[in-house]
Amino acid sequence: MRPQFAPPRSPSDVTMASLHVAAGVHRLSRAPHHRIMVHASAATRSYCNQVGRYFVRRAGDIDLVPAGEEGGFEAETPFETIEIVLQPALLERVAAELGGNAPTVRLDTRHLLRDKRIEHLARALQSDLTAGAPSGALFADSVGAALAVRLLGLDVPDIDRTSRDPTSQDRTGRLSDTQLKRVLEHIEAALHEPLSIDRLSRVAGASSSHLRTWFKVATGVTLHRYVLRRRVERARVLLQQDGLSIGEVAELTGFAHQSHLAHWMRREIGQTPRDLRRARPPE
Repeated sequence: MRPQFAPPRSPSDVTMASLHVAAGVHRLSRAPHHRIMVHASAATRSYCNQVGRYFVRRAGDIDLVPAGEEGGFEAETPFETIEIVLQPALLERVAAELGGNAPTVRLDTRHLLRDKRIEHLARALQSDLTAGAPSGALFADSVGAALAVRLLGLDVPDIDRTSRDPTSQDRTGRLSDTQLKRVLEHIEAALHEPLSIDRLSRVAGASSSHLRTWFKVATGVTLHRYVLRRRVERARVLLQQDGLSIGEVAELTGFAHQSHLAHWMRREIGQTPRDLRRARPPE
């Protein structure tokens, strides 16, 4: 397998690579981490050594190889795949936060799984890392936690899944006014710095799963989107002042580069940094 790119952050609870897999026989050795592989090519015929039969994989088909398990296959033609690595500690932590028994967390090997949420999360992570991971650790942490929740709930019927999914708002807990104030003030003071869910969880004094859920209940938006909107607003104010280049504004507001700033400004307020500069009244 030949990786097209690899994530820049390491070590991490979640990492990803886009792989080009050549035709031929491939062996997946035992590994200490869970592997999620999302097929990203047209229909590809392959032979599974474990099952002893041929399969046709289509775009979006998912293979799950849990930690400690091995696998192997023979591909008749080359194909592309998204491989996501999740550390077992992440699933154990999320299970504990959701009230489960962390030491008993166990995943089963899956072949040709179809799950729109896993596919969507994988492609979102791929898009961000392809662009150089401009969204930062907070985005990757959120995607990793969401993947962990989904994997833990694969065997739970949809009707019961809200009781285990921290994105569900059917919870009695909430952030206290003091906790919310601490988080919001910390975000404002650190917009220029990398922000992670672990860092903000420590500020709030809450688990990462509860912070994600309760923050959305309190504000109506996800933690990641709130941070982006505050960064865009801070950038808008700075761009209307003299003395700073667009690159300097991007750095001061926590964006990876000018293009990242322009992308989110266009999405949030319908204007780019250059639009704001052109619209500024003359002195």
